[in-house]
Amino acid sequence: MKKISNPPNPYDSKSREWLEPSPEARLEIYEDSSRSILSRNDSPDVGFTWSANPYRGCFHSCAYCYARRYHEYLGFGAGTDFESKLVIKPRAAELLRKEFLKNSWKGETVVFSGGTDCYQPIEAVYELTRKCLEVCLDFRNPASIITKSLLVVRDIDLLSELNRQSFCTAVVSIPFASDEAGRTIEPQASSVTRRFEAVRQLAKAGIPVGVSLAPTIPGLNDQDIPKILKKARDLGARFAFHSLVRLSGSVGAVFREKITASLPPERVERILKRLSESRNGAMNDTRFGHRMTGKGTYWEAISDLFKLTSKKLGFEDFPEAPSPSPFKAPSPQLEMGF
Repeated sequence: MKKISNPPNPYDSKSREWLEPSPEARLEIYEDSSRSILSRNDSPDVGFTWSANPYRGCFHSCAYCYARRYHEYLGFGAGTDFESKLVIKPRAAELLRKEFLKNSWKGETVVFSGGTDCYQPIEAVYELTRKCLEVCLDFRNPASIITKSLLVVRDIDLLSELNRQSFCTAVVSIPFASDEAGRTIEPQASSVTRRFEAVRQLAKAGIPVGVSLAPTIPGLNDQDIPKILKKARDLGARFAFHSLVRLSGSVGAVFREKITASLPPERVERILKRLSESRNGAMNDTRFGHRMTGKGTYWEAISDLFKLTSKKLGFEDFPEAPSPSPFKAPSPQLEMGF
């Protein structure tokens, strides 16, 4: 349990301050009545167009998570609310099936998830991601997974079959080289050791698996790059990528609070200084094409380290889905259950 702590929500006209010590944040689950499941991405900063997010909010509690801001749109806070007030989309699979049945759908790759982790702990109970993957398999629609959780190995059967019939990749996010470092910044995600185990099992099953070193946080985890890439490659990872941490809006306040509570003051000062150096004196850049990369000597050194290490280890480019798409809608009889 942790004490409730949220930066002021810029979309809420009310501001609250605790006159006494704040109460504990308890896990709450809400249902989302959304009529759609697919989100279209128009930003050049990410390499996909369509994403599906069965959950909002994330129990993993990563200090830097850019999706914290999205929770404020729901009237919640970006701090402990994001980690404890979780929203599920119980009709996720049904909505995805409806999208695939539209004449306008062309069988493009769907990424799970562009927002919060599709394999956070509540997935073990609700199985919304698994049900969505079953829909992808029914339609032979290409899919890609991004996660920090060992729970992904539960669905190796579906991922393997989808890769055989269509196209499927899995990306395991591992920004830190040790369990201790990971636990400090990503306190409730699977341990780094378990994430490497997920890489091993996915690769063994023949699923194209990669590793994400995102976010790279100057002064905090940039020195981990060679260790992470080497171990991931040894375990079967085929591709890798990284990006500079994004600290837009309330995310910056949450990040500062969490690293200040977890790290020595001189370490915090170094991290903030290096990050500022990588953003031309700012802590964030909201412009398209600039949000996930940096500038300056320090960031260039980090980028060179990543590129040279990746090349030396033989990492491939991120795989692309076949063209034309393997997508094929089931026959009407099968859809009606005949």
